[in-house]
Amino acid sequence: MRRLLALAGATLLIAAAGSIITRAMFESMLSHRGDQGCQGAFYTYDAFIKAAGDFPRFGTTGNDETRRRELAAFFGQTSHETTGGWATAPDGPFAWGYCRVNEITPSDPPYYGRGPIQLTHKYNYQLAGDALGLDLVNNPDLVSSDPVVAFRTAIWFWMTAQSPKPSCHDVITNQWTPSGDDRSSGRLPGYGMATNIINGGEECGKGYSTDNAKDRVGYYKRYCDMFRVGYGDNIACRDQKPYGGG
Repeated sequence: MRRLLALAGATLLIAAAGSIITRAMFESMLSHRGDQGCQGAFYTYDAFIKAAGDFPRFGTTGNDETRRRELAAFFGQTSHETTGGWATAPDGPFAWGYCRVNEITPSDPPYYGRGPIQLTHKYNYQLAGDALGLDLVNNPDLVSSDPVVAFRTAIWFWMTAQSPKPSCHDVITNQWTPSGDDRSSGRLPGYGMATNIINGGEECGKGYSTDNAKDRVGYYKRYCDMFRVGYGDNIACRDQKPYGGG
C-alpha cells in the first residue's frame, strides 16, 4: 500500500511539473544549451522530471500562480549559474541558460561547480550526498556525469534551508516569515531573496544591482513571461544585506 501511495504521489508530481514545463516548453526555454561551445545537451527533460519526482513539494506548493513562479525562479537562478549568454547573443542573452555543466574556472577542486546550481565546496557535496544517499565526496563527478543526479542536487539545494538562511523554496512559495533581523536587513520574500541565499555576499546589499544579479533577474523575467505569471515583489537584492559569510 505504501509503495502504491508513493507511486501515486510521484505520478501526481510529474503531472503537476509537466503541466507547466512541458517537453516543448523545456526545449523552448533552453533551446541553445546544445549549441557549439555549450555542454548543455547533457541536461534532458526526462532527467528534470525524474529528479523533480523525488521532491514532492517542488513546483507543487500553493496555487497555480505560486507554482509557476517557483519554477520560473528555479530556472532563472540555475540558468544564470550555467549561462553561456552574452549581450548580443542570438535570441538575446537570456536564451542561453544551461550551457555549462562544469565551472569554467574550477574554484575549489575537486569540489568545483557542477550541475544546474553549480554545486561547490566539499561541505555542500557532503550535505547533498547525505540527503540523496550518494557518495558525492568520493565521487563528485556524478553531478556532471548523471543528469538526474545533477538535477537532484540542484533541487535539493533549492528545497533545503541552511540556517540562518531559509530555503529558496520557502521564500518563493510564501512559506517563510522574515525575522526582525531579516526585515531590518531588507531581506523580504521575493526572487531577490533567492539570489541572497545563493550568492548574497557577492551580489546583494551594494545599493545597486551587480551585473550578475541583473542577469539572474533577466532570466527570471523571461521565464515568468513564458509561464504567464507576474514577477512578484522584491525581485532585486541590491538593498538586502547578505547573511554573514555570503
